[in-house]
Amino acid sequence: MAGLYLSQLTLSHFRSHKRAVIDVDARPVAIHGPNGAGKTNILEAVSLLSPGRGLRRSSAEDMTRRPEALGWKITALLHSLHQTHEVEIWSQAGAARQVRIDGKAAPQTALGSIARVLWLIPSMDRLWIEGAEGRRRFLDRMTLSFIPDHAEQSLSYDKAMRERNRLLKDMVREPSWYAALETRMAETGAAIHANRVQALSAIAAAQVQAETAFPTATLELICEMPSEADDLRAALADNRARDLGAGRTLIGPHRADLYGVFAAKNVPAKDCSTGEQKALLVSLILANARALAADFGAPPILLLDEVAAHLDADRRAALYDEITALGAQAWMTGTGPELFAELKDRAQTLEVTETEGASKITQNS
Repeated sequence: MAGLYLSQLTLSHFRSHKRAVIDVDARPVAIHGPNGAGKTNILEAVSLLSPGRGLRRSSAEDMTRRPEALGWKITALLHSLHQTHEVEIWSQAGAARQVRIDGKAAPQTALGSIARVLWLIPSMDRLWIEGAEGRRRFLDRMTLSFIPDHAEQSLSYDKAMRERNRLLKDMVREPSWYAALETRMAETGAAIHANRVQALSAIAAAQVQAETAFPTATLELICEMPSEADDLRAALADNRARDLGAGRTLIGPHRADLYGVFAAKNVPAKDCSTGEQKALLVSLILANARALAADFGAPPILLLDEVAAHLDADRRAALYDEITALGAQAWMTGTGPELFAELKDRAQTLEVTETEGASKITQNS
């Protein structure tokens, strides 16, 4: 199988990193160091090699190193399906992010055609017990990993919905003002729903085929909306009076939720223990990675921040076995090297420390 991995990552004035050059091979990358040293900042930089706002969803301005605030730049050598690409991503003085692939300017969405990046970060540990917005974002990241056009469809839907909501708040009742917006919302909304259903089907198939130490999650998309574009357009028109009263659009894929169940116990994910919820998330990321390996032609790059949290030693070892069996380049962080002991020589190690207000990276192997 063709590979997908980074061989070099250069950070310039990005977050806590004034200047860093990381040379690695296709093996997993274990990053250790004290809290606050800048480990997650490395993962965030890698996450920007995929469409979207990255694992922290930060603005370009927030990523610049302080106090200089000169702007920042990331350069990566990305090996993807027997090809090597030079990817440059940068922002100058808080301006919008710019992307260049192999020396040519490109939209962020173009990154989805050459790379797939998945991540699991500590804030996602509360996925099942907090609001639906976080679960929709999690679902859309999975969907985007299979269908890069999902980002464009989501942006188009959101833009049309914002314009429609503005009309609703202004109590505009003239139907002609709504027709074009509702047509666009119906077309993109139906596509978003279909994309999500397709992604969940791929995840379910990957979980059924897996032999893993991590529990299987049964996922269900909860969304009370017509799935066909014509029906959704009619529903939006019929619902205007109710939407006028609320001042916002009350039906559509933006109201969807993801319901998860610990399959072996038939217990809703929200009612599981903290450790079980973490294990379910790991299981879903691994299933997503396995499905992508077949769909894209190579396993995705995995970003696993503080991955050892809430995992006992046996499950930690099982996770590392899964990653290496998959052949994925996983970038993982932890506070100490002992958290990656089970990897042995299957991984390369970076130590991140802080010196005089800047992150320092030492490559140990």
